[in-house]
Amino acid sequence: MRVLLASPHRYPVSGQNGSGLHPREYPSGSGYHLHDLIAQGLAEEGHEVFYYIQKGTEIPLPSGVLQVETPVPNVDVCHAPIGPPRFAETILEFADAQRIPCLLTCHMREADEPAKPNWVFVSHSLARAHGSGRVVLNGVNPHDLIFSETKDDYLLFMGAMNRASDKGLDLALALARRAGSRLIVAGTGLNYETIHHISELCTAAGAEYLGDVRGKQKAELIAGARALLFPSRLHEGCPLIVLEAMLSGTPVISSRMGGTVEIVTPETGILCDAEGEWETALHRIGRVSPLRCREIALEKYHYRRMVKDYLQEYKREIECFDS
Repeated sequence: MRVLLASPHRYPVSGQNGSGLHPREYPSGSGYHLHDLIAQGLAEEGHEVFYYIQKGTEIPLPSGVLQVETPVPNVDVCHAPIGPPRFAETILEFADAQRIPCLLTCHMREADEPAKPNWVFVSHSLARAHGSGRVVLNGVNPHDLIFSETKDDYLLFMGAMNRASDKGLDLALALARRAGSRLIVAGTGLNYETIHHISELCTAAGAEYLGDVRGKQKAELIAGARALLFPSRLHEGCPLIVLEAMLSGTPVISSRMGGTVEIVTPETGILCDAEGEWETALHRIGRVSPLRCREIALEKYHYRRMVKDYLQEYKREIECFDS
């Protein structure tokens, strides 16, 4: 199959070097990272991949992925994430003009907007919220992470700090303080004002704020944590940090919200609602097997599985387009 992938970021969005206490254009960029993984996986599956990266590349693309300066015709299907205003619309206009089927991935709830027929969602709960049944769960690359059955005595909170309140940072800080547990906070924001604010919150609560971490530092941090705290207030799609924690053998203590409910099971972590449940979860999280967390993640949340599921959606979109 000949596939045109399109994304507004600069490749790779993740990178190997964190910015520490400095801002980034995409504090999370998880949706764009997934597009990078899709490009890699499609090429590994033997497909022709043309990647339109709007802001160019810092390093060479994976073997078998051809960078293009503008969207190219003569492909079987094109695929883009729903991202910043007008980008997806521009790709749709190109696809319509060239008579090419086009798929869009929705990673988070788009207000109360009903799904378009060509939208695919990253969790069943997100799809249901938009009145759709098209779902491809996210996947991660095991080679980006480290598995460890041995854990250090710290909890980890990691996320985009421009949405710290929505992600439940205040809840994580309060929980760790009440429990007398060491908490490490990682993630950056869009500007220094946000970073300084988060630093002050962490200092006041006795937590350690590292800022942006990437590559080996991030992998080691996740692998060593006793648990990942994910007390998000958002209708999450399929959070990558939860999948990365599981693949690292690190159990997850999460709020019972959105797509996280589909991922965090008694074998991989604990879901919480009421305040008292969080303290109970801290005492019980040691019962979760790191090895089982990894086994489940490898089976259900590997990027190669994600790519195969997208290939089925590509075929479905082509069939609908031709009918």
